[in-house]
Amino acid sequence: MELTGNRLIAADRATVWAHLNSADTLRAAIPGCTELTGSPEDGFEAVVVQRIGPVKATFRGKVTLSDIVAGESYTISGEGSGGVAGFARGGAAVRLAEAEGGTELIYDVQAHVGGKIAQLGARLIDGFARKMADQFFERFQAAVEAPPAA
Repeated sequence: MELTGNRLIAADRATVWAHLNSADTLRAAIPGCTELTGSPEDGFEAVVVQRIGPVKATFRGKVTLSDIVAGESYTISGEGSGGVAGFARGGAAVRLAEAEGGTELIYDVQAHVGGKIAQLGARLIDGFARKMADQFFERFQAAVEAPPAA
């Protein structure tokens, strides 16, 4: 499954970049994420609970950043195992560009699943992956644009 898109975020590029590298922001943005620890340099460990059709699974896995051009772009990749439910693997090439009113975040997402969840059918899996990507970028945008805590 492949998905491309973009979002205009009402913040300067340095702020958006800082959030792209923040475990707290990523934890809040990843749908179903119950745990995310680590750092951009060493990678992150994640626990994500999701229901895909009739299958509910807890995925444990790694999230890594690569192809990093500070302040401009990187590739975020993740891979997790959901036990008997199967596995999920995917990534997103993320680029930032100056835009009127803030920063444009441009993304190209690829996702693959295997095991029991892959048997659910391509239409269900593609719809679910699209929904997850949309939710991630909506939540990310909300976190970046939120007023700072007092």
